[in-house]
Amino acid sequence: MLATFTSSASVLSIGVFFSLMIVGLSSGLPSTLQHGLLAHGVPPADASRIAHLPPVSTLFASFLGYNPVKTLLGSHVLHTLPAKDAHTLTGRSFFPHLISGPFHTALVYAFSFAIAACVIAAVASLLRGGMYHHQEEIVLPAGGIEGLAAVEPQAAVEQGTAEQVGGAPAVAAAKAVPEGP
Repeated sequence: MLATFTSSASVLSIGVFFSLMIVGLSSGLPSTLQHGLLAHGVPPADASRIAHLPPVSTLFASFLGYNPVKTLLGSHVLHTLPAKDAHTLTGRSFFPHLISGPFHTALVYAFSFAIAACVIAAVASLLRGGMYHHQEEIVLPAGGIEGLAAVEPQAAVEQGTAEQVGGAPAVAAAKAVPEGP
């Protein structure tokens, strides 16, 4: 049961993390992407179209280290741009620098949630109380603790009146069975 809860919590955690990352990217990425593309000569219609695409592909492209601008713009737009701007847009530094602000915002959302969840878990743990220690019940013979010396442990084992308690044999109390009529 514990393994099931652990697996479920892991999947839920990943889902919440990526959902918060996408929400964070959605808040700032469209305007940042549009301004960055316009600054390098991309026509406004194409910049607006690319800027309003869902941020999921941007998130995974950034995790993979891939610059999707070349694919998103297409060769028909890249050929109309000056060579310097086309090279900058498809280079290794444009896309990472462009998404760093929105990506930072998304990480702040995700880590803020994680901190809040940890604080709630810590408070719940504190309210739970001290650690519970299970203790085994020791069964003594009817004669009390002095009766232990009178019964040989090996004899008690042979008679079936000994129990294992805490790794050491203890002698169980004999039950008196009433004789029949």
